[in-house]
Amino acid sequence: MEFPSRFFVLRRADAPGTPTTGRALATGGAMAQSATTRRHMLRLVGVLTAATVTLAACGQDASRQGSVADLKDQKLSEKIPAGTVLRIADQQEQQQVALKSSGELDKFEFGHEFSNFVGGPEILEAFRADAVDVARVGDTPPIQAFASGEIVPIILAFRSNPDSVRLATAPNTKVRSTSALKGAKIAYAEGTAQGSIVLKLLKRLGLGTDDVELVRLELAEFSEALQSDAIDIAPLTGARLARYLDGYKDRGAGYLPDAETSGLGTGLNYIYARKEVLEDSGKAAALRSYVQHSIKASAWIDDHTDKWVQDYFVGNQGVSEDDGYFIRKQEGKTVFPTLDKVIDDQQNTIDVSYDAGELPVEVDANEMFDQRFNDVISETVDEIGAHQDRKDLDE
Repeated sequence: MEFPSRFFVLRRADAPGTPTTGRALATGGAMAQSATTRRHMLRLVGVLTAATVTLAACGQDASRQGSVADLKDQKLSEKIPAGTVLRIADQQEQQQVALKSSGELDKFEFGHEFSNFVGGPEILEAFRADAVDVARVGDTPPIQAFASGEIVPIILAFRSNPDSVRLATAPNTKVRSTSALKGAKIAYAEGTAQGSIVLKLLKRLGLGTDDVELVRLELAEFSEALQSDAIDIAPLTGARLARYLDGYKDRGAGYLPDAETSGLGTGLNYIYARKEVLEDSGKAAALRSYVQHSIKASAWIDDHTDKWVQDYFVGNQGVSEDDGYFIRKQEGKTVFPTLDKVIDDQQNTIDVSYDAGELPVEVDANEMFDQRFNDVISETVDEIGAHQDRKDLDE
C-alpha cells in the first residue's frame, strides 16, 4: 500500500505514570520505533489515506459553517473519568517537548497519544477521519475547517510576536522589496497562517491574487523551492527560517524588509478540538486540564529560554544554539487572552481570505470559540502570574 508522502505521522500512547513508548523526545531526529509504534503509525496513516477520498467532496458540498452555539449551555466538567485518553495532534513535536521539558507532561490526569503532522490541512483531514481529538495550529486552519462545515471549536489562544513570520527571498530573486512584488512567484499553502499572511500582504499593496503567481505547496516544501529559485518569496518562521538563512544567506538569501511587512500577522496560535470530543463530558474535562497544562508549559518556555533552546531547537529540531536563540527572539513572549479578546482579529483574517476567494462561504468568528474555557484560562494565567495582553509585557 502506498501512502501519501505529505503525511509524517507518529503516535505515542501514555497512560498517567507509565513509561513512554515510540519516538523518544529530544533525539535530534533519530527515530526509535517499537513494533507497536509502527503499527500505530501505519494504522493512522491508513485511516487518513482512506479519508482523503471523500475530503474534496466534503469541502465542495459545504453550504454553511458550523456553530458552537449548542455547547454554551453544557457545563464544563472538571471530573476526568479513569481511562480517558486524548489523541493530540502535534507539529514538529513542539507540544510534546514543551510539556515534557516543563514537567507538565508528568502531571497529566489522563492518557495521551501524540501524532506528528506537517500542517493544519493534514490535521483537518485527521479530524475528519476521527483520528485525533485536539490540536495546536495557527489562526487559519480553524477557519478552513468551519468554512467546510466541520465544527472544531477553539478552546485556547496563544499570542506571541505578530511579526515572527518573515517573507523569505530566494538567493537569486530580483524581488527584494514589496514594491517589486507584482508578478512574483510566491509560495502559498492554502489553509495555513502563512497563506493568510500572503493574502494580507497583497491586500495591503492593492494587489489581487491574479497580480502574482501563487505557487501552491506544502509548508515543508517552501524552503526547497526557495533554495532552487523556483519561487521568489515564501513565508518562513522558526526553525525553517533559521535553517534557510544559515544555508543560503551567503548566496543571496534574505527576507523582505521588516518595515514593509510588519503588522501582517496576528501572532495567534490556537488549540482546537472536535465538537464531538467536547460533547463528551469526560473528554471535555480532560481538555480543560490540557488547557491548564498547555498554558503552564508555554509560560515555562518564556522563563527557561536556555533549557528550551537546548531541549527543543538543538536536541529535537537539530538547529544550532545560535539559531535557537534567534528563533526565540523572533517569537517573543507569549500571552494567553480569553477567547472573546481575539474574535476581531480572527474575523479580519476570515474576511481577507473570503475576499480573495479562498473560502467557499463567509464565516462568523463568533461561532468558532468555545467560551466556556474563558474562566479556566483566566484562572490559570492568574495562578502562574502570566499575562493576557502583550501590552502588559516588558520586552
